[in-house]
Amino acid sequence: MTSFTWNRTNIYGLAKTIIRLKLLLSGLLLVVLLGSLFIQAYALELSTDGKVYSEGQPLLVYGKATPNEPVIVRLFAPDGTIKQFNQISADSNGDFSQILIRWPNATTNYPYGTYSVEAIATKENGISKKIDIEFTSSSSLIQVPVKRNVVVSVYAPQTAAINQTFRIFVQVTSDGTLVSGDPSDLLNTSHVHMPDGSVVNLSNSFKVLHQGLYYTDFTPMQEGTYVFHITVLSRGTVSNGSVATLVLKQSIEGISDQIIKLNSVLDSTSQELDKLKSEIEGFGQVMNSSQHSITKANQDINKSVTSMSESVSNMESVSLQLNSLLLPVVALIGIIIALQITILARRR
Repeated sequence: MTSFTWNRTNIYGLAKTIIRLKLLLSGLLLVVLLGSLFIQAYALELSTDGKVYSEGQPLLVYGKATPNEPVIVRLFAPDGTIKQFNQISADSNGDFSQILIRWPNATTNYPYGTYSVEAIATKENGISKKIDIEFTSSSSLIQVPVKRNVVVSVYAPQTAAINQTFRIFVQVTSDGTLVSGDPSDLLNTSHVHMPDGSVVNLSNSFKVLHQGLYYTDFTPMQEGTYVFHITVLSRGTVSNGSVATLVLKQSIEGISDQIIKLNSVLDSTSQELDKLKSEIEGFGQVMNSSQHSITKANQDINKSVTSMSESVSNMESVSLQLNSLLLPVVALIGIIIALQITILARRR
């Protein structure tokens, strides 16, 4: 009986404890709800005194936060770099204001373009607000729309070969200024369309080459056309760029190397042919020289024969002349001899 009473008492105590816990949790939820309503009542507000500014004009930033709350105010250039960083303390009513910058003359550090003013509430879970403004050569008489112009340029080879890695370059500019950032965030949805229709994500493969310049290395495994689609998200503005690469079994570079080798072989063959031609021309010159020598020798022989014929003719002529001279002498000698014989015969 005592045991039963003790168990019932324990049950009553446990029930009371559960009720108290429920009341405590309800109180906590009420505190959280009231805090949320309080934060919403003092939600961060941010404004500027204009949308378009020119050189020499002040940029007034004002707004509302929770009472006495430190507020961080930053000014971003078109390329995403921070140009001004200030901390403002809100007054007892939560109001804050400050001249963030007096616009200087346009330079490479402060180019014309779309800037962003950001306010961060340090006590409101770090919530922030942003406003885009325009820095131009003139802010009067002309209403300039505040619009960020983000341009994506993609560079890749027109042709490539299977299993040969090539590099893709991406340039991101905002109003003509290079945009810096983490490529995994800036190029988060970039991808490539494969020849077989599949899609491969490239967001985590890009690396930073320089401010606003990014690259990735890609190795194709299929033959066909690859379409690289680069998507950039820069401070709320989306821009796209695409480029296509035709992948072949063998690259144009390889074919070009073979052509170069073939040209080298043809050049060597041409040189050998030129050498052979030169030797043939030399042999022809020797033949011509020999023929000329033979012709000259023949002419000399002909001249010699002619001279000998003339000599023989001359000798015949001389012989005739001698004969004509000797015949009278012989006849005279015969007559003399005959006379001598006659004289001798008479003397006997």
